[in-house]
This record gives sequence, C-alpha cells and structure tokens, in this order.
Amino acid sequence: MNFATWPPLLVVDVEGNGTTPPDLVEVAALPVRDGHPDKSTAGAWLTRPERPLTPFATKVHGLTHADLADKPSWPEIADQVHGFLGTAWICAHNAHTDYRVLKAHLPTWEPAGVLDTLRLARATLPHLPGYSLDALIDTLKPDLGEAPAAPRHRATFDAFATAQLLIAMASRYATWDELVAAAVPPGLPGAPEPEKDPTLW
Repeated sequence: MNFATWPPLLVVDVEGNGTTPPDLVEVAALPVRDGHPDKSTAGAWLTRPERPLTPFATKVHGLTHADLADKPSWPEIADQVHGFLGTAWICAHNAHTDYRVLKAHLPTWEPAGVLDTLRLARATLPHLPGYSLDALIDTLKPDLGEAPAAPRHRATFDAFATAQLLIAMASRYATWDELVAAAVPPGLPGAPEPEKDPTLW
C-alpha cells in the first residue's frame, strides 16, 4: 500500500451523554498522513451537553458533570469542528454510529467518504471471534506507545487506536481503491457504485 496516494483522512471518535439520541460530550479528529497518525495537527473538543450525562455514559468514558460544566456548548464550537473536518474522508470503528451522530450535529457537513475499521476487520480477518476495538487491539497489537494519556473509551485515545488499526490492516491491500471496497459500508459516503449487470439493457 502506497500511503502517499491516500486523500486527506481523519480518524474520528465521538463520546455522548448516554441519551437517545445522544448529545455530544467529546469529539476527536486525528489526521493520518503517509501511513502515520499526526497528533501534532489533531483536533479534540470537550463540550457541555444540553441534557445531563447518564450514569452509564459516565461509567463508560469517565466524564462527569463537573468535568464538562465549564466547557463550551455545542453551538459555540460547531463551526470550528465543521471547519476542521472539512470534506476529508473520515474513518471510525463502527462508523455508522460516529457518522450518524456527527451528521445530526453538523447537518451541512458531508465527508468525501467513510471508512469503517469494523467492516474492514471483518473483511481482512474473517475468522476472529470478535471485532470490538479491544479485540482488534489484542489481535493486531498496534503500537499505542504514543497514544494520548486519556484512558480507553475517551475519544482521543480511541481515535489513535483506531488509526493504528486502520494503518495495520490497510497495509494488506495493494491500493486505496481496494481498501475502499473493503472498508466503506454500503449507503455511506464514498461507497463504490455497484457493478451493473452487462446483460441488462
């Protein structure tokens, strides 16, 4: 895989307040350049949700009401996040979720395409017993030595881990187009057009 052929790509992760639909509490966006995560230009935002965090959400990511009390509301940072994401490709683990939540909070945003490391892992490693982020970290053992100090289930750590998993799996594909065919879920931006049956008029 020639990583220099990749278009602009951001690995994203979001954390919510636990409601349905969720209010965002954290967003991370980590560029991947030349086959490496670029922490020096990453974006990360904490935001105060309109509705309180549920106890379950706090148990998952560790963020509390006190942690977010002095953070900006989503309308205060939405334009900044939108501008950072731009029209780049995004990648996330179980990308339907992150794309759907971001799209709900940024209605006019549209990425060039959406890679899903969950879908990619199922195509690349078809015999694993599980495909959670933790399971893939255990299997592929990516280098997390430079991961952010935040714990697992915080957006910055999960984005870094997802980026390393993407890079490890992408190395098994010869071209960007092959990677896209394996990693973009149907119905999401960037999905390859289905081949037309040449026998049809």
